[in-house]
This record gives sequence, structure tokens and C-alpha cells, in this order.
Amino acid sequence: MKVIKAKTAGFCFGVKRAVDTVYEQVDTCSGPIYTYGPIIHNEEVVKDMESKGVVVLRTEEELDDLSGGTVIIRSHGVEKRIYDKLEAKGIRIVDATCPFVKKIHNIVQKESAAGKYILIIGSPDHPEVIGIRGWSGEHAAVIQNADDIENIDFSKNRKICVVSQTTFNYNKFKDLVEIIKKKSYDIIVLNTICNATKERQTEAESIAESVDAMIVIGDKHSSNTQKLFEICHRACNNTYYIQTLDDLDLNQLGSVETVGITAGASTPNNIIEEVQNNVRIIF
Repeated sequence: MKVIKAKTAGFCFGVKRAVDTVYEQVDTCSGPIYTYGPIIHNEEVVKDMESKGVVVLRTEEELDDLSGGTVIIRSHGVEKRIYDKLEAKGIRIVDATCPFVKKIHNIVQKESAAGKYILIIGSPDHPEVIGIRGWSGEHAAVIQNADDIENIDFSKNRKICVVSQTTFNYNKFKDLVEIIKKKSYDIIVLNTICNATKERQTEAESIAESVDAMIVIGDKHSSNTQKLFEICHRACNNTYYIQTLDDLDLNQLGSVETVGITAGASTPNNIIEEVQNNVRIIF
């Protein structure tokens, strides 16, 4: 069997930076360490951090109960009001927000202050999008599909600024922008999809088109991995979405000659290697 592993599989720059930040704090910080939400969307990584004493705050109520310690802002970023709340409580903040996400925060804050209506293309329930929305001022909306655009009132002729979730599907982004442009004449569009996301999606699609089976590795809560799976599944019907090797039924690969492997931006390299090595050894 021939196994093709995507060169772009695994940790992206922002995720690696966030994970490294947590472990640096574990090594150097003397007080309690918290992350507001899972630092990245990967259960295996979060469990390892918890074993080293890092506490994941999963609700704002838990955040409100803090009286000290260090809070690390997750790679997806958070709303401005969370920073304000932590600063008011005098709690030490370590910001592990991905720089590409932080750039979007700065854009929407600036454009909102200039009077523009902010349209965020992305998944409304995703923590990154919730964070971006929290920097966008009062006049903003989140768009995930064409139906959402129909609910936006374009009759007021407001100046519009369009940004995107960093991990959104690039082709869907272009399609939605075309619809928006037909409804508004005063619009600026900033393609804030991370280059690493676009490269990962393009490479995954190319591999999936050339193999008999495709394996996509990543956490079930990872938005970018979900999109990778959707892209690969359209190109290769035999596409499997797994978190670890334990989720893979190797019997499903028994009759195939070529297998492709890719992974989301929050998937550690050791998990990717374990899957790759076992597929090669068994077949």
C-alpha cells in the first residue's frame, strides 16, 4: 500500500505558539494557571496540560469566581470584555491568541470605530467568531450561508467591512462575498482566511482526488478539521474522520492500494505519525 501524508498536516503556527505558551507558563509560573476555554481544539493536548496542573475554565461563571492566578487566553481569542473583566479583577493575563486572529480583532475594532457595519463570515458558535464579534462594536453580524445574507438590511446604505473566520472554506467565502457585493456598493472585503488554512485545504483536496481512501485526523470539535473532512469526502468517498489511531478501523483499508493522510491544525505530530506508521506496518 502507498501512503501519502500531507506536508501541511498538523500544528499550524498559531496553534504551536499557543501550546508552547502554556507549557512555558507551567515551567515558569509559580501560581495557579488557567486557560479560558480549551487552549486548542484537541482533547489529547488539553488532557496532558490538565495532568500538569493547568485548569480549563469552561464557563464565564468559573472565570467570575477567580480571585488570582494566571489566565491564558486561548488561541481562538476572546471578546474584548473578557480582557476588561480580567484586568478589573487584577488577574494576570497571558495572551496566546493566534496573531492572525488578533489582526482581525484590530481590523474590526478600527473599522467599527470608523462607522462601518461589520460582516463576519464564519460559524456563529465557533469561539474564534464569538471573539471577533466581541471586538466589532454594536453594528455587526455573522454570516455562515446565503440565507443569512438575506436577513441583513442593506437598505440603509451603510459602509460595510467584510472579514472571515481564519479557518473558513475559501471557496465558500468567495461565493458569499459575490452575493454581498451585489447588495452593497460601499464595501471593503478583507480576506482574513489564514494562508495555512487555504494551503492545507488545497493540498488535502489534491491528495484525496488521487487516492483510494483518505484519513483526516483531528478533534471532533475542530472547525478546520471538519472542513478538511468535508473537502476530502467530496473528492474521495472513502474518507474517514478520526481523533486517534483507536478510532480507525484498519479492516476498512484492507482492499485499497493508496491511502492519503491529512490532519487539522490542532493535531499533534505524534498522533499523525502513529496513524501513518501503523497503516504502513499493517499493510
